Amino acid sequence: MLPRPMKELRFHRDLYSGDAVDRAVETFEGWADVARTESPTHWIVQISGRSPAAERRIAGELSNFALGLTAGGKTPLGTS
Repeated sequence: MLPRPMKELRFHRDLYSGDAVDRAVETFEGWADVARTESPTHWIVQISGRSPAAERRIAGELSNFALGLTAGGKTPLGTS
């Protein structure tokens, strides 16, 4: 049996701050296994949760959080 694929999010570097993506990942690490990698054009976040439904929910919340931090300009780690 093949392992269940994890949820993957791609945040374009022209739109999202890397610090915002890092902060979002740190925020949701307690709810799922979350890992960030990168490509030349995107920050890539992989989410592995208890179930596909949990992964979808966490992916949506993490995406909104990263967008809010980027839009609000509150991207440096450790700031509020």
